[in-house]
Amino acid sequence: MAQKSKHLYGPVPSRRLGLSLGVDLVPFKTCTLDCIYCQLGKTTHKTLERKEYVPVNDLINELKDVIEKGLKADYITLGGSGEPTLHSGIAGLISGIKKLTSIPVAILTNSTLFYLPEVRKDCSGADVILPSLDAGDQQTYELINRPLRQLTFDMLVEGLCALKKEYLGQIWLEVFFVNNMNTDEAEIRKIADAIKKISPDKVHLNTAVRPTAQKDIEKVPPEKLDEIARKLSPNCEVIADYISSHCRKQSSDVGQTLLSILKRRPCTLNDICSVLGLDAAEACGYLDKLKQDGLIWSENRQGKTYFGAV
Repeated sequence: MAQKSKHLYGPVPSRRLGLSLGVDLVPFKTCTLDCIYCQLGKTTHKTLERKEYVPVNDLINELKDVIEKGLKADYITLGGSGEPTLHSGIAGLISGIKKLTSIPVAILTNSTLFYLPEVRKDCSGADVILPSLDAGDQQTYELINRPLRQLTFDMLVEGLCALKKEYLGQIWLEVFFVNNMNTDEAEIRKIADAIKKISPDKVHLNTAVRPTAQKDIEKVPPEKLDEIARKLSPNCEVIADYISSHCRKQSSDVGQTLLSILKRRPCTLNDICSVLGLDAAEACGYLDKLKQDGLIWSENRQGKTYFGAV
């Protein structure tokens, strides 16, 4: 009998990566930051300690199992429930994935550890790195990202600049905007200056469309994001809500698959139907059962109902 995946989720539709199989490298909310907009909630283990949080062999075995079953995905994405570069075995994991499949590897990261040469080297085997930058100075960095005190905004930018010089793959930088926190003209100019220094291949703008760690986070209106994009960089793009064209059931155990996905990201009913290839009635049936069991919550945000794991 095939083993049950503990550290994989999806594939799920991603606004930037198409159909993405997620890999969790660290325990839930093990991170260097405590971002106010995080869709997973407050960071519970804030740390700079790099170690093998999950044995690389366990991750490789789980991936081998799903790949042998005929995995269909555009990317295998290292990210999930915390900061993946905290995993000291990330280089070995990337190397192991490359031996199993030709599916490209992506890393979703908060950028905080690229000031370390060993982290840059460990991530060098990935096909694309998707780092984040949400501020233009230390004050706004602390306001939005709430880093460990040892981490500074200058370290983050310098680390990304060094990554750009050394890394041969693509860098797609994400900037997350929170209305009235990093959206004034002065802050936009500072962010634009940082982007110019880093020189990423792409810049993606995002805002709070899903429930966030801090409840009073304001979404930036689409027209304002478009205006900001024009000011930031010529290779800048607003990433809107993803509407999936991938409709397939990923597992015979749909309820457990759904719960696994909701542990990593809140989803709407439409998201769930798209990811799992269900009609609305089927999806509601699974959601009702999970809700009765006390395993999920629901929340209305700006006219949409989101579901997430307790």
